[in-house]
Amino acid sequence: MTTPFPFTAVVGQDDLRLALLLNAVSPAVGGVLVRGEKGTAKSTAVRALSALMPALDVVSGCRFSCDPAAPDPGCPDGPHETGVSETRPARMVELPVGASEDRLVGALDIERALAEGVKAFEPGLLADAHRGILYVDEVNLLHDHLVDLLLDAAAMGASYVEREGVSVRHAARFLLVGTMNPEEGELRPQLLDRFGLTVEVAASREPDQRVEVVRRRLAYDDDPAGFSARWADEEAAVRERIAAARELLPSVRLGDGALRQIAATCAAFEVDGMRADIVMARTATALAAWAGRTDVLAEDVRQAALLALPHRRRRNPFDAPGLDEDRLDRTLEEFAGDDEDPEPDPDTDPDTDPGGPDDGGGGGGPAPDAGGPDDAAGADAGAPPEAGAGGQPEDSPGAGAGSGERSAVRAAEPFRTKVLSVPGIGEGAAGRRSRARTEHGRTTGARRPRGALTKLHLTATVLAAAPHQRARGRSGRGLVVRRDDLRQATREGREGNLVLFAVDASGSMAARQRMSAVKGAVLSLLLDAYQRRDKVGLVTFRGAAAEVALPPTSSVDAAAVRLESLPTGGRTPLAAGLLRAHDVLRVERLRDPARRALLVVVTDGRATGGPDPVALAGRAARLFAAEGVASVVVDCESGPVRLGLAVRLAGELGGTAVTLDELRAESIAGLVRDVQGASVAPSASTSRRAA
Repeated sequence: MTTPFPFTAVVGQDDLRLALLLNAVSPAVGGVLVRGEKGTAKSTAVRALSALMPALDVVSGCRFSCDPAAPDPGCPDGPHETGVSETRPARMVELPVGASEDRLVGALDIERALAEGVKAFEPGLLADAHRGILYVDEVNLLHDHLVDLLLDAAAMGASYVEREGVSVRHAARFLLVGTMNPEEGELRPQLLDRFGLTVEVAASREPDQRVEVVRRRLAYDDDPAGFSARWADEEAAVRERIAAARELLPSVRLGDGALRQIAATCAAFEVDGMRADIVMARTATALAAWAGRTDVLAEDVRQAALLALPHRRRRNPFDAPGLDEDRLDRTLEEFAGDDEDPEPDPDTDPDTDPGGPDDGGGGGGPAPDAGGPDDAAGADAGAPPEAGAGGQPEDSPGAGAGSGERSAVRAAEPFRTKVLSVPGIGEGAAGRRSRARTEHGRTTGARRPRGALTKLHLTATVLAAAPHQRARGRSGRGLVVRRDDLRQATREGREGNLVLFAVDASGSMAARQRMSAVKGAVLSLLLDAYQRRDKVGLVTFRGAAAEVALPPTSSVDAAAVRLESLPTGGRTPLAAGLLRAHDVLRVERLRDPARRALLVVVTDGRATGGPDPVALAGRAARLFAAEGVASVVVDCESGPVRLGLAVRLAGELGGTAVTLDELRAESIAGLVRDVQGASVAPSASTSRRAA
């Protein structure tokens, strides 16, 4: 068995360690979501926590870890005999990103249920994690329906498996920990709200601390057992402190003054719903118990707010999570009052650190004035970089092929778009955009199962078994069902797509008002892509070449940042932009062949540089038409004389075009239905637009 890295040997990351320990003291807090860049000890700290959890008494032979002192009356392995128990360590169960629903919640043997009426149940990971830790690495990449099931079980403390009228329920209370890298995509706000606490982690910029991280990691890799032995005393101290805090927790008093501060803080930060108030109350109580106190103080409320509120203030994917600590302090001061809350004991340090040497250990949290996520982080992420002015008026005729680079302009206000969809029925990742065959959705038919049966089509199964009942010797009321009779339900739902933007950033697009409107339109579609669980990519072309500003990703906020900082100027290598977009789609098709793509080209259609650039761009465009890629062109041409180059480009792509003026009146997303018709009859669509 692999020896885990000691929890108390983790260097720094005070907020992360504190949040994990508070959930170990009080699982009712609701789990932890750890957000941060790669290589910041997220997984190491979570895996190390399991060694600190107190050992469990469980009913011998129970697959659901029932407590012998209070066994679950509905346990599928019950009823249990009294006095038959054993002690074992708490488990840490990992949920892989590619797990199926049956692997998570468990599976019923449908064949035995139909033929024998027996509830033969194979437990899933939720059963394994009962009374332990359930760890989901890269939780933002987990399918939405699995995240919903996971969080529902965590909230209710039970898991339900329903298959065609056959139901099984078992207890599922666990400490839920999820980790994620925001660069790979965000969780929906509704799912963020279901995690009790969140912490932002980042690698230290202090050389001494980084040296200590490397030193300890190398020592652990050379001799895991020996390294862990050197930290055994610190680990034991934290383990004992967790047990003591659990015993003290029921005695902790949450006074009216602290409750008023909690309610006022949630109201001041305009947090939706009441879950934040409840989580803050539980967190503040756990903080007091962790500090060895029986009363909740203002410092507990403050720390609880820093852990429980930042992710609940995120309204859309372009908002940076965070909390204004000055505003928090003013609110707490205003509602402090001179009520029954006692003065803190000067001899009691709520942040007493039982950890080891060098880094301050791993047991305690940060000092009372240590904040949560940096409120300023990301505040200026979309600020345009300084660049050359180019030397010409922005709307002058000369602001074209030879003009210099111009500084970036901010996007116009985004607006709501209509549904954008790709034609036909796909089989891509679950999402909310185009029609697809999925595991969830309305039932459209039945087929023989390929592999394990997951969704039974009862009517088709009965019809398949009925003609063979006499030959099988049926004598009673039960239906004689064989494996060959079972039918899998086929269902139709929605999938997520890849929306690839190819944005012209050349000098001919440099007029600030026009570029601001273009960015606002693209930003609107990015917001729509976030809500519909799409992947997005961004290709820009200007000067002499094209570049992939953002490879296909689920992080639409990263795309928004790149879009905001996009400068303009130089020639228009339209063909290079299209060819680079074609390469991106080709590679992505190899990586994720089931995900269908939509190309959005934002340009005035002009092409400059090299011999016959317009003809070269046309040949590049016809590559997309030959492969049937759905596409739309945003025509950014302006002025009294219109050459219609973008309309011609749309025809060669096999798509359609919309002018920039039409963008708000009839958004690009609403025109994608026209795009689908254009893919069948591009010439008619193009003629209509040209007219």
